[in-house]
Amino acid sequence: FADAAARNAALRNELTWTFGGKQQRGWYLYDPLLTKTLDTSSDATTVDFAAAVAAWQKRRGLAANGVLDEKPLMAIVSQWQSNRLKSRTPADPSELMTAPPADFYDPGRAEELRQVERNTYAAYKEMIAAAMADRSLNLKSTDKFLKIISSYRSREYQDRLRQQSPNSGRAGLAVNSPHFTGRALDIYVGGSPVDTADANRAIQVNTRAYQWLVRNAERFGFRPYFYEPWHW
Repeated sequence: FADAAARNAALRNELTWTFGGKQQRGWYLYDPLLTKTLDTSSDATTVDFAAAVAAWQKRRGLAANGVLDEKPLMAIVSQWQSNRLKSRTPADPSELMTAPPADFYDPGRAEELRQVERNTYAAYKEMIAAAMADRSLNLKSTDKFLKIISSYRSREYQDRLRQQSPNSGRAGLAVNSPHFTGRALDIYVGGSPVDTADANRAIQVNTRAYQWLVRNAERFGFRPYFYEPWHW
């Protein structure tokens, strides 16, 4: 897979593809998710990574050449998208609880914007306890990392956000948002909290907090939205 590794080294930064109506360049922003999906710890430019790509391609019935070009990449993106929360049914008020200010990136966030579905909040607290106990993460209670940026949103509140950001696009503020359920959390992983600019996402995906979530969040019922490193 030496030739495949060489091609991946180039495609990682240069592949042109489209998601959410926006042109993307390269797949370097998704290195942590790719290594998780491909079940490898190898760097994306190595022969071992190319071999992991080939093994994944073979399982999916694709040409097992080890090259992560547009066709296998979009198949992986489809897999990630299929793992997202399917329901957009608004939470019943009885399903929601108000989380304390200390759990939020902005502790001054209004009380009505600190609501979370009860089971989701319990899972979040379990996840934070595990993160605090993981010495490799070295997380302190005073850190902003892994605090909640946004949780439950009413449809009316989401509509106001869309009006304030008319160019958010399909990959941005959804018309039917999983936040309506109270089971989707935006979690602080570094950089500017919810900025989709490539430069900002490059900061986020390289933080220990984000990489810890990629490795561990699913144990607590959380799955990533690949395009937004903060959205779980």
